[in-house]
Amino acid sequence: MVGRKPPSRKGSMADVPKDLFAQIQRLEELFFVPGQKLKEITAHFKDELVKGLSKEGGSIPMNPTWCMGFPTGNETGTYLALDMGGTNLRVCEILLPEEKGEFDIIQSKYRMPEELKSGTADELWAYVADCLQQFIEYHHEGEDLDHLPLGFTFSYPATQEYIDHGILQTWTKGFDISGVEGKDIVPPFQAALAERGLPIKLSALINDTTGTLIASAYTDPEMKIGCIFGTGCNAAYMEDCGSIPKLEHMNLDPSLLMAINCEWGAFDNERVILPRTQYDIIIDKESPRPGQQIFEKMVAGLYLGEIFRLVLLDLHENPDVCIFENIDVSKLKKPYTLDSSFLSAIEEDPFENLTEVEELFQKTLSIDTTKPERELVRRLAELIGTRAARLSSCGVAAICLKKGYKSCHVGADGSVFNKYPHFKARGAQALREILDWPKEVRKDPVDIRAAEDGSGVGAALIAALTLKRVQEGQVAGIRDPEAMLKGTSAAGGNKQEVVVPK
Repeated sequence: MVGRKPPSRKGSMADVPKDLFAQIQRLEELFFVPGQKLKEITAHFKDELVKGLSKEGGSIPMNPTWCMGFPTGNETGTYLALDMGGTNLRVCEILLPEEKGEFDIIQSKYRMPEELKSGTADELWAYVADCLQQFIEYHHEGEDLDHLPLGFTFSYPATQEYIDHGILQTWTKGFDISGVEGKDIVPPFQAALAERGLPIKLSALINDTTGTLIASAYTDPEMKIGCIFGTGCNAAYMEDCGSIPKLEHMNLDPSLLMAINCEWGAFDNERVILPRTQYDIIIDKESPRPGQQIFEKMVAGLYLGEIFRLVLLDLHENPDVCIFENIDVSKLKKPYTLDSSFLSAIEEDPFENLTEVEELFQKTLSIDTTKPERELVRRLAELIGTRAARLSSCGVAAICLKKGYKSCHVGADGSVFNKYPHFKARGAQALREILDWPKEVRKDPVDIRAAEDGSGVGAALIAALTLKRVQEGQVAGIRDPEAMLKGTSAAGGNKQEVVVPK
């Protein structure tokens, strides 16, 4: 199987005209990444991870998070969690009870308005604070609350000298708000909370990937890596402080563990190893940040539908290819009109004549398709989805090789991992090829599995771990430990101190 192209559905190409069949073969050559190439990408990926930890740095930021160590499962207390993603804003209240590894959660979701993504910083933080206020008023009406500890999942590349602050490096996921990059996002966020008189104290600013790692490790001691395969892509893992040269000036105990937020969407920004197509190049050039997040633009959910759209438009405009002839394709010409869920629906069509694909194109794009055209779009969706899964596994394999993990669990979250058909199986196959597991191995040594709720439970756990460190006098990477503890209380209005394990 190594190096072979995955086959199309049996017998499905019998009635495809020669011109379309030739294009399908061309697309297979263009999008399929063989095992040997995956190994080369992984080797370069590993080198770039190491470079990112060095004093000189590299394209992959490898951000220290100041989340020190794994949870024990004995963390207790009540915490708020805020998750600011690319599509939704989510507010959670997490109860960590006395029972080891258990948790209870209540949550509310709020849509992230598109206009905010290119608006002003004041508008953004005002909206976030308004959502928190709505949550508090709904779930704690009439209660006297005092300084609820908050774990804030800020899923964008940020430099953190402290766990309770974060300097935004660059916007991703389609955001392009001026005046925020290069600045600490915590003060304006806290100011918006104070303006509304909200009893919330930020204890930890985290990335969703770090939260995924910690939440998954809370219930699974074999968990070593956390990944996000969704609108964006990223990973986090625990590194020995002695293996982080850029933190040498901190004189940390070299045996201590610290979570590293890789921000690996920036892998190969130098464009030396990834097999980019002309469509990937177009997406990069027309993006708000050309030359950045090169890896992410090939594997993340935000871009899969756009790759698909560009290919179809290119085929339609090719005089040597007969596709969507004499049909108005104006809807197909609108950038980002399709997302990864469109490709998922195509791959999930169980019918031999692809009637669900036919209806999907009519409803979404007002395009009537022939059976051969549907076979082409089905194969194209398979190729784009398979490439994303296989390339994503290169990052997982690179961390395993760097850390010497022969076996471990990888917690994965995100819409692409959870909802895109065959993503997990395709990624697992790629890992087998990259890491050369013997054929007789029945159980994959590195198992990528669905993660616990990183942006909710993970954020709460990291807030708990941070408060525990402060109480024990371990204040490295905490900007204002006294303020963090002052008045801290459990949610629910009882004004009792949050209980953290001794």
